[in-house]
Amino acid sequence: MANTINATSGIGIVSTADNTNILTLQTNGTNGLTIDASQNVSFANQLVLGVSGTTMQVRLSAAAETVTIAASAASSTVDFDVSTQSILYYTNNASGNWTLNIRGNSSTTLNSIMSTGQSVTVTFLATQGSPAYYASALTVDSSSVVPKWSGGSAPTSGNTNGIDVYTYTLIKVGSGSFTALASQTRFA
Repeated sequence: MANTINATSGIGIVSTADNTNILTLQTNGTNGLTIDASQNVSFANQLVLGVSGTTMQVRLSAAAETVTIAASAASSTVDFDVSTQSILYYTNNASGNWTLNIRGNSSTTLNSIMSTGQSVTVTFLATQGSPAYYASALTVDSSSVVPKWSGGSAPTSGNTNGIDVYTYTLIKVGSGSFTALASQTRFA
């Protein structure tokens, strides 16, 4: 290594002699942030942000998604805030059919935080008793979106005594315009 500054006892800057890594920040001898000659950025080899057109641009290792667990019952309108969770789990039995409203959060639209050509996937878990209910509609930023359902048909009922898992992939196709791919899976 060339140009090492206190890399084993504290924070240091390291550049390799063969120029494969332009900049590596180390803490106690462990790589933290690395920028390589191809301008790829790596954070402790757990998150890699790349600029190469021939490889995946973002690679995650040991990623964890945020799950909001709520002692709530699905009914009426359920707001799903993508800025705070990837998965929303309602643990009380659904008490009526519901509309899932996917948004950024209560003051930010999903439309404003996504660019055309981007997608987001969210999962809603609805605990079911008897009778069971189902997601009867989908809105994005409170505007109706008609999903394309796995298998070709929207569900017309929930599944008793289990958890119905709804997964939605939203693809932004224009300003305020989304294509939604949806599925319902029963877990009991």
